[in-house]
Amino acid sequence: MDDLIADFVAECREMLEALGGEIVAWEAQPDDRARLDSIFRFVHTVKGNCGFFEFPRLEALSHAAEDALADVRAGRRHADGPMVTAVLAIIDRIGEMIAQIEAGDELLPGDDSGLIAALEVGAESPSPVATLAEGQGRTASAPRTIRLSVELLDRVMSTVSDMVLARNELARRLRESPTDVPVDGAFERLSVIIADMRDAITRTRMQRIENLFVALPRMVRDLSAELGKQVLVDIDGGDVELDREMIEMIRDPLTHIVRNAVDHGIELPVERLKAGKREIGILSVSARQSGNQILIDIQDDGRGIDGRKLVEKAIASGSIDKAAAAELSERDQLALIFEAGLSTAKKVTSISGRGVGMDVVRSNVERIGGIVEVDSTPGEGTRMTLRVPLTLTIIPALTVSIGGQHFAIPRSAIEEIVRATGESVTLEHLGGAGVATIRGRRIPEISLADILGLDSAVDEKDRSLVVLRPAGGDVYALSVDRIHDHEELVVKPAAPAIMATGLYAGTTLADDGSPILLFDPVGLADVGGVKLEVQERAARIAEGPTAVASKATEVLLFRGLDGGRRALRLAVVDRIEEVPVEAVTQAAGQLRVQLGEKILPLAGVEKDQLRDGKVRLFRLSDGMHELAYAFREVVDFAAIEHDVIHSEHPGEVSGVSLIGGEPAELVDPHWLFANHVGGAAAKASDPLVCRIPGDDPWMQNMLRPIIEAAGYRVVGDEDSTEVDLVIASQGEEIPEEAAGHTIWLRPEPESAGKKDHSIYRYDRAGLLMALKTAGRGK
Repeated sequence: MDDLIADFVAECREMLEALGGEIVAWEAQPDDRARLDSIFRFVHTVKGNCGFFEFPRLEALSHAAEDALADVRAGRRHADGPMVTAVLAIIDRIGEMIAQIEAGDELLPGDDSGLIAALEVGAESPSPVATLAEGQGRTASAPRTIRLSVELLDRVMSTVSDMVLARNELARRLRESPTDVPVDGAFERLSVIIADMRDAITRTRMQRIENLFVALPRMVRDLSAELGKQVLVDIDGGDVELDREMIEMIRDPLTHIVRNAVDHGIELPVERLKAGKREIGILSVSARQSGNQILIDIQDDGRGIDGRKLVEKAIASGSIDKAAAAELSERDQLALIFEAGLSTAKKVTSISGRGVGMDVVRSNVERIGGIVEVDSTPGEGTRMTLRVPLTLTIIPALTVSIGGQHFAIPRSAIEEIVRATGESVTLEHLGGAGVATIRGRRIPEISLADILGLDSAVDEKDRSLVVLRPAGGDVYALSVDRIHDHEELVVKPAAPAIMATGLYAGTTLADDGSPILLFDPVGLADVGGVKLEVQERAARIAEGPTAVASKATEVLLFRGLDGGRRALRLAVVDRIEEVPVEAVTQAAGQLRVQLGEKILPLAGVEKDQLRDGKVRLFRLSDGMHELAYAFREVVDFAAIEHDVIHSEHPGEVSGVSLIGGEPAELVDPHWLFANHVGGAAAKASDPLVCRIPGDDPWMQNMLRPIIEAAGYRVVGDEDSTEVDLVIASQGEEIPEEAAGHTIWLRPEPESAGKKDHSIYRYDRAGLLMALKTAGRGK
């Protein structure tokens, strides 16, 4: 309601400003119909809105002025001086009340009869009256608003984007020139200002998702009345903000899912009573922000989706054969709902049809980089989740090149990057189609040079493979000449002729001002002849049992600056950077490196190991902090499949294992973060068992190695094994029987008080002591 009132006030102010001289000019030219119509339109708009907002005093004034002006328009009355004066007085009073509403004050009852009486034929001009009823002063200064066209905001955003590109080019030139401390300081201030400006302009494009939800209760009410059902709508998270363009793009998919839930999800009252449910069905629609994504949940407590019926329908329609259907998991069975033309409904209605149109829903959501997830329990209900990015304007992307031309790929679609010459990668052609085998997994491979018809000077076996997983979950490999850098790109629509090819999602500019086209991963697969849905389902079936059983840890195999062969858990590597040696400095007791607008601690190198030129870095992340790690070259992506020999003493290297037939030292990310960011046990014959959350990346990638090194066997939430110890984050819910032997970890160094027995998650000594103490207790 507050937003609607703000719009009402803004609209009234615009019209009042435009009417400033119109009334006086109308008095001089009473026959000017255009001016009369604009004045009449203003009071008519105010009158209509006042009835909705319950401003009776304002409504009475505008209604009286509307009646008088209507008589003039009909020719029943002439616009003389006293009447114009009376209309002016009423409009002045309306302006005062609008200002009072804007200030947040209550419109108290007052006597406006004198102003209204002055509108009568033959009445004298109204005498000056007090502006407002006594005691109605402004209590607070409300923020002023202004209405701008969307086109103007887009132009401003485009200009700021050009400023960002110019700043990036200037940064590159400064890195290539001798260091000038005053200039560097001024440049850093400029960078901060531009970043703040870009964030502010980006926020102007954001709207409350409440604008998307506001029509749902009425729609559900009409549908339930038509179907003879009783449905209560529960909406939460309306204050979450989303890019206005994104709101429009997900409006139709959301509407379709809600209509499906009411029509085919929630049962008739009689059926609900027989099933032991309340007559009234509950439809919950909620939104929340998770990182740079918005999650919209649509959940009903209806009959749910029967995966077995979906499989039967799929077999009957020829979408899948019986052998493949027998291998489908419950998740894959529910995913069949997105097959075109597949539905479990007994008949397709004009309102909706489970499966009929759901393929279009998924297609529309995936087109904007989103994902649709479905979870259902027969007899209990269905939950559908839309995962969409916050904005379509700024997209993290990877720049690649082919035949000397640069292109960009959305980073959200990239699963991994491998070299075609890697030890675990083989390329072959079967029936004219490319196939890449990466660590035993066979996926389609397409060449960017072939798709675009460009000549490449790089041999096919020397290219890099970008493994793409579009939003739908399907995987294929794209062969490119070179991998360049990760950037945040400001994307704009490309020319219609370019977009018509189906290959591109938009265009952007590089640091030097040259244009770069952004690929659409789904369009690339389509043009390249990859049938994603069929390929992905076949891959899941073929890999199903072994994929679940395989728990091999994926690592990035590389050589350090000293030439040592090392491995780092792949999940903690955010990206690879390359910076000039001058960006590395000794500060605050350790080496640090400047990466863009951030200064990160630097590990994996000593100052005397740095030479002139550039140094390559892994950018590591634990979800809260970042750390840079120097290396010479990447060898390959691999997996730890052999036993690990743990180091006797804690340090940068946690142990050694055979990887690719050769020994490799395993870098301990927990030790790195504990020593560079967070500040400053022998195994038993029958090891103790420790449980940590299986869906917590920090626990799995950062904490698990140190627990295993302490002699514990680590299991996840899904394992029913009886455990000796539980490690959980502070505030997390755990079973009551586990509360007595739990180590609580907190994200902050300082504890909440004397009764807080938790351990800071980077307190390595404290963690080791707690693990050792728990082991003794057993």
